[in-house]
Formats: sequence, C-alpha cells, structure tokens
Amino acid sequence: MNIRIGFGYDMHRLKEGRPLWMGGILLEHSMGLDGHSDADVLIHAICDALLGAANLRDIGYHFPDTSEAFKDADSKELLKETIALLQKEGYRVGNIDTTVCAEQPKLNPHIPAMQVKLSELMGITPDAVSIKATTSEKMGFVGREEGITAYAVVLITKM
Repeated sequence: MNIRIGFGYDMHRLKEGRPLWMGGILLEHSMGLDGHSDADVLIHAICDALLGAANLRDIGYHFPDTSEAFKDADSKELLKETIALLQKEGYRVGNIDTTVCAEQPKLNPHIPAMQVKLSELMGITPDAVSIKATTSEKMGFVGREEGITAYAVVLITKM
C-alpha cells in the first residue's frame, strides 16, 4: 500500500453582498467570501491538499480563475472532480484534518454539518473529517475581519 500526505491552504477576502459558503454549507453572515468561484476556502484547501498528495499540481491548475467555465463555480463540484481525478490515479482518501481561521461567524455550531457534507462528497465517513475552528485573536487581516483562511492536511492511499 502506498500512503501519501498532502497539505493545502487557501484564503479569500470577505465582501458585502456575497453568500458565505464554508465546507459546502451556506452560513448566515453579513458578508461572504470573494472569489472567482463561490470561494469556499475550506473546500479549496482540501482540494489543494488532495491534489498535492497525489502529485497532480494544484487547484488553480485544474480549475483556473481565468476560465469562465469556473466563474461562480460550486466548490462542492470542484471537490467531486478532484476526488474523480484521484480515483483515476488509483487513490482514495483516508482522512483529512483541517483548520479554519475566522473571527466571525462562529463556526463550531456548523462543524457537524460540514463534516457530513464533506464526507458525502469524498466518499468517506464523517469521523474521517476533522474540522477545527479558531480565530487570529484580532491580529492580521483575519483579525480585522477582512478575510478567512483555511488549512488542510490529507492522507491518501493507493492500492
């Protein structure tokens, strides 16, 4: 069995008038994340980690923000396509461990729903999806509520 680990990171600015998608779940908030797609930073970090683990480049290579095909794209669909790319190469997801850094909204109440949604998209059990939420203690662009960041580490196996 071939075991690989991947790391992913993403960040997006917060903007008035945009929906806030996080981990495939629509959250109530006065601002959303700005991006070419729906800007779901958690899913984007996971996609980058998965692609990196399989040595398949990065999310921008597969889903470029210069392409109209991905304008306002649903990040859940990008994750499904990422999983299909991994499966084509003979990989499957073992588990993921993620951290989202945001001052607002508070994410802890939404973590179980995000775990279920992400596990469904990746074909794994919810207990294989770890999501942690933290703040940046009012420091930096996250602390000033200008944006949100997400980090992901994944384990994939090739049979």
